[in-house]
Amino acid sequence: MQTERFYLGCLAHASYLIHDGGEAAVIDPQRDVDLYIGEALRLGVTIRWVIETHLHADFVSGHVELALRTGATICLGAGSGVTFEHREVVDGETLPLGGGVLRILSTPGHTEESICIVATESSGRGPAAVFTGDTLFIGDVGRPDLSPTRTPQQLAALLYDSLHQKLLRLPDETVVYPAHGAGSLCGRQMSSEAQSTIGRERVSNYALLTPSREKFVELLTHEMPPKPGYFSREVERNRSGAVNLEELPPLIALAPADVCEKQANGAVVLDTRLAMQFAGAHVPRSIHIGLGGQFASWSARILTGDEAGLNVRLVLVAEDEASAVEARLRLARVGIENVAGYMDGGIFGWVGAGRPVESVAQIGIQELDEWRRAEPDSMILLDVREPSERAMGFIPGSMSIPLSELPQRVGEIDRGKMVLAHCKGGYRSSAATSILQKAEFPQVGNVSGGYDAWELANRTQGASQTAK
Repeated sequence: MQTERFYLGCLAHASYLIHDGGEAAVIDPQRDVDLYIGEALRLGVTIRWVIETHLHADFVSGHVELALRTGATICLGAGSGVTFEHREVVDGETLPLGGGVLRILSTPGHTEESICIVATESSGRGPAAVFTGDTLFIGDVGRPDLSPTRTPQQLAALLYDSLHQKLLRLPDETVVYPAHGAGSLCGRQMSSEAQSTIGRERVSNYALLTPSREKFVELLTHEMPPKPGYFSREVERNRSGAVNLEELPPLIALAPADVCEKQANGAVVLDTRLAMQFAGAHVPRSIHIGLGGQFASWSARILTGDEAGLNVRLVLVAEDEASAVEARLRLARVGIENVAGYMDGGIFGWVGAGRPVESVAQIGIQELDEWRRAEPDSMILLDVREPSERAMGFIPGSMSIPLSELPQRVGEIDRGKMVLAHCKGGYRSSAATSILQKAEFPQVGNVSGGYDAWELANRTQGASQTAK
């Protein structure tokens, strides 16, 4: 039995195609499913099963489209409440795959319907691998706050039992394949490694080292990061099944005048270029989320936090048509489908049409320090990192508002001062500057290099002084 891994860095999401004896199963597919169909064709295998470890909250799955196009059977754990044709699998049930077997483990905790899939080779020598979904990550476990009917404490207790009574009873050499890696919102401190083993997680995963169920529940539910607002909408989309991507309207090029009209009628102009390009010149009141980072995840958090939800209407600004097409696909992966089009000619087309632009001042660490010494009361240093990052260190005197909360909390910031945003390295702070400008803050800047640059400068300065 062989495993092919597909990883979306934009969503920190891992999906898998496992195959044996000419048959294949796809586990936790992303929305665009051509890659699985193409891989199956390349391998000469037939996709027999499409298995969801649970109803995902952070992306839209392609399970319905994949099943329609391949004739495969969709499998989910009991109690999912899905409205499309599927097979409800229960604890201990087996699914044949070539000469091997996929055995279902019911592992509630992250969600009530969560399952894990144990893959056993045709040799019958015991489990070769386990696909753990969001139940067990590498270095972490799933968050227990995604149930509308159970408390986080109740889910955490279920998760403890699932881990200790199901997964940790597998042989130590069993390979662990999780559904997410570092950067996902479904855990706190997961690793970026692609795989682990049950034995390794048993001795190194902080959550598995807790001495009791009570301590585990306390650990997981203490100071939990806020659940993103779009999570519940994604679950419902996955419960009903998303439409095929080919059914979405075509992406059209829009003249600058059309962009102005749509923006005036409530559309959001989303600039997907690099941070320095956005800083140099951009459409006034546009939002910046760079395509080069975790674009889809941040788009879902920033753009769909209000009552409009996933129906927010967008106009894209991209480097070229190919980048616009890629941005549109990534947005669809998180359920954002109302894209009116992209600006023809990009920012150059906008400038060529005589339209006005805005820019964002870039402030270096040395300039920041000089400013803070000379005129400390004239500016606000805004830290848009997560509380967990800030707990590890922060620039003295900075104000903390995480980027995901900024659209709703701009009223807490003094508009009469220069607001300089910073994050770890600059990706999130660029988005923050666009949110502030859209909220009509008159003076906005971005701290180049962010906290990493500040920490390096202070470490270097300290080393220099020590040397003297």
